[in-house]
Amino acid sequence: MSMKGTLDDVHHSVELLKGSTALRDVINKHIHDQTLANKSAFFVADLGVIVWQQVRWSAQMERVRPFYTVRCNSSPVVIEILAALGTGFVCSSKTELDLVKGFGVSSHDIMLGGTCKQLSHIKYAAKHNIQLLICDNEVELRKIARCHPKAKVLLQLMSDSCCERAKTALVFGSTLKDCRHLLENAKELNLNIAGVKFNVTSCGQDTEALCRAVSDARCVFDMGEELGFKMNILDVGEGFDGSEAQLEKINTTLRPMLDMYFPPSSGLSVIAEPGAFYVSSAFTLAVNIIAKKTVGRDFSGQTHNPLSANDEPEFLYYMNDGVYGSFANKLLCDDSISKPLVHKGVAAEEPLFSSSLWGPSEDDLDQVLDQCLLPELAVGDWLLFLSAGANSLRTAFTNGDEPKPPVFYTITERDWKEMDKCGISMDRNIKNFSLVPCCLPPNMSDTPVSTPA
Repeated sequence: MSMKGTLDDVHHSVELLKGSTALRDVINKHIHDQTLANKSAFFVADLGVIVWQQVRWSAQMERVRPFYTVRCNSSPVVIEILAALGTGFVCSSKTELDLVKGFGVSSHDIMLGGTCKQLSHIKYAAKHNIQLLICDNEVELRKIARCHPKAKVLLQLMSDSCCERAKTALVFGSTLKDCRHLLENAKELNLNIAGVKFNVTSCGQDTEALCRAVSDARCVFDMGEELGFKMNILDVGEGFDGSEAQLEKINTTLRPMLDMYFPPSSGLSVIAEPGAFYVSSAFTLAVNIIAKKTVGRDFSGQTHNPLSANDEPEFLYYMNDGVYGSFANKLLCDDSISKPLVHKGVAAEEPLFSSSLWGPSEDDLDQVLDQCLLPELAVGDWLLFLSAGANSLRTAFTNGDEPKPPVFYTITERDWKEMDKCGISMDRNIKNFSLVPCCLPPNMSDTPVSTPA
């Protein structure tokens, strides 16, 4: 039985970690195996993280039902666990819709996301009775009315930006004035406007923007009621990064605003679209150094790198995965990539050098990390990227010429028992993966993994 899975597999094995066996031991084992084989990049997933994130969500956001954003990570094992935990799903393609429906998820628990949808996707949603759709413009509204007249439409409000990255991103959503216009058009088209969506800012720092969003949503609800719409869904959107601090801050701000504008007695359904929240910290990506170049610190006419005050050379390291593979999100929206850990043991006194990390394509755009301090590495060394679960396992952005990195799934005995408390079991609702014991070679757990430099 295979211990790994790709996005195309039907059945998966999950390694059960007993006793003192830890995730680092599994990583060490697979690096050992890959070093003897093809030295391919691979993921190791800790499924217990997903379960505990659901526990945290339920504790902090009891009024808000999560709809997981499938495009963030479409790993079938992730989808099956979240389906068993009772989350809804936001899909953006027929492939994602088929994936989610394949796990028995009800059409009422699926939303077709995105404000610019293909006609074929809208027709597909109508055919499968998927009623929740997002809209922020008149053209999209008319497409929905033509292809899916029984849809329940959520109008997307424009959200305030609280940081430079958000201000430079593409803007989606309608102003309050535009919402009035869309509501009037929807009434003419005999289309059902069921609620409003806005997005929590991804940095989660601007509580005033969140308060304004809830207040504006209330205004749209009032407009809709004037026109005869019975609106009963509020979607607080995406932007949940997975940290406990951000979730607590959002809840502290959101709860009193909901109680003020949308009290529980109103019968409103409040939903959200967390993606990275569930999967980011659950996945670790291991990559191998396949080539190395040494350059002068003044190469290409550049000034000295501020990371280092000496005249040491800079190193360019080429890895067996890049922006045309697991780091595709950096190419799409310039997401920052955290500095990796060095897998081999590194002495505290070992010198650090200015370094950059590149993918294997030899393309100028295939730069994963432009500046970081690392000890000198050799071809064949391994790097570990933590919190690699968000936007790295997306079928649309993998290099078709290269096989997708395999995913090795794990869960500890403690976390498996927690899943059982949540009502998840092999007998009831887990059909597409099986537990197998984790078998480590002798002394494998003694292999060091360095801490961040």
